[in-house]
Amino acid sequence: MGLREDILSHPVSELDLREILTLSPDDTVQAAVRLMRLKRLGCVMVVDEQGKPLGKFTEHRLLVKLVEDSQALIRPLKEVMVTDWAEVKLNDPIAKVLDAMQNHGMRFVIVLDDDGKAIALTGQRGMMEYIADHFPRQVKVHMIDDAKLYMDQREGA
Repeated sequence: MGLREDILSHPVSELDLREILTLSPDDTVQAAVRLMRLKRLGCVMVVDEQGKPLGKFTEHRLLVKLVEDSQALIRPLKEVMVTDWAEVKLNDPIAKVLDAMQNHGMRFVIVLDDDGKAIALTGQRGMMEYIADHFPRQVKVHMIDDAKLYMDQREGA
């Protein structure tokens, strides 16, 4: 099968999923920043007691809030989180990740279990890793072609 067929038929669970960072709505922006920095991730999901998403907080949102509000770091996440996010379920086809990213204009997609609990993250990186792992020959051929193109071009005057 080819890439198109694979992403239409293979489930999201076949992607390399990343750990999801979660905090409660009452946790502060400062707590979110510490956690994102510690885990080297740019997104924290704000979840209820059952782990269901209520909102998200990202590095981009942090920058916006710091410019608007000098007290942003002490604000609870429920005051600064955004309530728009892209989500898929583990059994959804991988193509739905691409659709969710494109439709929401986001790099991260939240992966939910069947009960709607946030369990992982995926997105651009997960898609690139999937393509590189499942179609290494095509990726390698394109890399070689690109390198050859640069080697064939004259340099200088």
